[in-house]
Amino acid sequence: SQPSCKVWPRLVIVEGIMGSGKSTAVLGIADRLKASGISALGITEGAHPHPIRFDWDLPWASVPAAEIADASVKRWMDFAGRAASSGTISIADGQLFHGNLTSLFLLEADMDLMRGYVNSIAATIAPLHPFLIYFHQDDVDQAIRAIATERGDPWVQYQVDWKLGSPYARRRGLKGIDGLVDLYRDYRRLTDELYAGLNIRKISIENSSREWSRYDTMIDRCLARPEVPPV
Repeated sequence: SQPSCKVWPRLVIVEGIMGSGKSTAVLGIADRLKASGISALGITEGAHPHPIRFDWDLPWASVPAAEIADASVKRWMDFAGRAASSGTISIADGQLFHGNLTSLFLLEADMDLMRGYVNSIAATIAPLHPFLIYFHQDDVDQAIRAIATERGDPWVQYQVDWKLGSPYARRRGLKGIDGLVDLYRDYRRLTDELYAGLNIRKISIENSSREWSRYDTMIDRCLARPEVPPV
């Protein structure tokens, strides 16, 4: 069962693996809220400067995982402070899992560090009454290959060059699109576990069928009527 939406959220986070529809959902939620007369801001991954993400442009393993975690939590604290005094609902593309947690995973940070990192963020944003939307796909293999086909070979090569150059992938000998699929199976196991342990309002939506109007209805039902639990 899902928790009741009793308090209007000041922060909505949309999570999921790459290509799961996070950015589209973020912009759609923001547009629908604004059309209803509610001040809303969609924060996509490409926002520059990004108000939440801690950016580091250095070779893998040159920045310790604990340092990335600390810097990222600090960014969240600064963001939460600004958001608390704003009348705007922020809708964020990832940044709880997708973003710096992905970097921690690829750097082979230990589970205690990653769990503590996510729990620290959850505590930081608690005053914003966050609502987490978690897009997942039962078949990760199919989901990754579908987005790879949709976005084409240059995008696949970019992802392979970046993520499979990480300590996590190199140690396991992951290569090519098959390696990318294997990596995301492992990553999804991590985020599934972290999602299950989070004590915040949340909804998990299996969105492989891409029935966006149905998913939008599920999300809007909670946002528009905070006392109504999502289905």
